[in-house]
Amino acid sequence: MGLLDQEFLDSNIVIAKSDDLLNWARLSSLWQLSFGLACCAIEMMATSASNYDFDRFGVMPRPTPRQADIIIISGTVTLKMAIRIKRLYEQMPDPKYIISMGSCANCGGPYWEHGYHVLKGVDRVIPVDVYVPGCPPRPEALLEGLLKLQEKIRHETLRTKKA
Repeated sequence: MGLLDQEFLDSNIVIAKSDDLLNWARLSSLWQLSFGLACCAIEMMATSASNYDFDRFGVMPRPTPRQADIIIISGTVTLKMAIRIKRLYEQMPDPKYIISMGSCANCGGPYWEHGYHVLKGVDRVIPVDVYVPGCPPRPEALLEGLLKLQEKIRHETLRTKKA
């Protein structure tokens, strides 16, 4: 090791791009707005419990959309509930992220063909970032979806490009 290398090790200097630092802070402290509608909500609650512990990934539950970064839609979305989901989405500050959890939220599940009242996927009313498949998906699948979302956030930029 050279003299210059030793000087950098002793001075405790960290060099990073501002995007990397801000994205690390954002992905490590996601505040979730849970929107559990059916059996998938039980699995979502299990993910927050002690066995799977969503908190270790920096995901904290928030009861208000005005302070939430992420909304997890889990379960069968009816046309009546779609209006409320859209309203909650519009109340969230930017940047905001959506996880669609389970077959019913993703594409209407087993009810899409026979239920006229079932929305054929929550992506018809709000943009979805990550889809978690399953009926109902296990807590491990939701954790995998969260890791995919964190990877997406890690590669974002907050700067605007000049034309």
